[in-house]
Amino acid sequence: METARVLVAADKFKGSLTAVQVAERVTAGLRRVVPGLAVETLPVADGGDGTVAAAVAAGFERREARVTGPLGDPVTAAYALRGDTAVVEMAEASGLQHLPDGVFAPLTATTYGSGELLKAALEAGATTIVFGVGGSATTDGGAGMLAALGARFLDADGKPVAPGGGPLATLAEADLSGLDPRLADVDLVLASDVDNPLTGPKGAPEVYGRQKGASEEDIAVLDAALTHYASVLGPDTAALPGAGAAGGIGYGALVALGARFRPGIEVMLDVLGFAPALARATLVITGEGSLDEQTLHGKAPAGVAAAARAAGIEVVAVCGRLALPPEALEKAGIRRAYALADLEPDPAVSMAQAGPLLEQAAESIARDSLAG
Repeated sequence: METARVLVAADKFKGSLTAVQVAERVTAGLRRVVPGLAVETLPVADGGDGTVAAAVAAGFERREARVTGPLGDPVTAAYALRGDTAVVEMAEASGLQHLPDGVFAPLTATTYGSGELLKAALEAGATTIVFGVGGSATTDGGAGMLAALGARFLDADGKPVAPGGGPLATLAEADLSGLDPRLADVDLVLASDVDNPLTGPKGAPEVYGRQKGASEEDIAVLDAALTHYASVLGPDTAALPGAGAAGGIGYGALVALGARFRPGIEVMLDVLGFAPALARATLVITGEGSLDEQTLHGKAPAGVAAAARAAGIEVVAVCGRLALPPEALEKAGIRRAYALADLEPDPAVSMAQAGPLLEQAAESIARDSLAG
């Protein structure tokens, strides 16, 4: 009989556990039932928040830089480096986590710090940059990022346009000639779990603006401003998949930095070394906080399950809450999901006790799939 070897490749449980903590808890639960079980852990992320942490867990070096936060204040942001490959997470510089509770700036939040973080990666010698975009506090079409990298955005009087998406309505001239020349020699991969265009009914302001504090009026202002911005820089690019990622920073990267868009989980599985780890496994455990309809559209567990299914390896999942029927799980390549909500129905208690509950769930997996 083949010796069991488990690969734990799960994303974070947002608000409860990091991807690294998920892997630790699952491992502990499995080994309580099957002592000495061979377990390999590979925390994963799909390009959004947690991407740098996943890279560091896979052996990248964590680097830090002081950059401009979304409200203009300095923040400390991390990126990951291994050899000449960097993993840069825009949320580290321009994410919602940098906003004080209840404070939003939908019209004026800037991605300037994301540009500074890319510059730090360039200065560290990176020639391949995986640019994970998601969790942004911004809707500025990447204008701030480009400004930090040397672009100039001027109004009709020749003055710099103010930060944020709203002021882009006053843009008269975009001068990209001063962009950092090192960018020409970099392979910049835009890694995102969303493929929205920049504007319109499926665009960044309409789909994601409300979670960044935008009112209906703000959304209309931002959509018009970004449409105008794209008319100056390149309207064709605005319709490309990923242009609307992270408040349109995807558009800025595609139109001006020569980035190429790839689904975030695919990129991250490549970067993290998932294929060789998968080849060693007899069972894969994936998961995230909520397994729901969104999971099926490019989130980490769906990417892990698809790769494992292609290799003929069984997959089960762990999650905080399960909102997918068995047939949807099966279609995604997940044989069964173990939800913490089945162990503790109170969501607040379940989140607070996520660690011990996850160990319990892992014990069940071990009994169902590994014991004996």
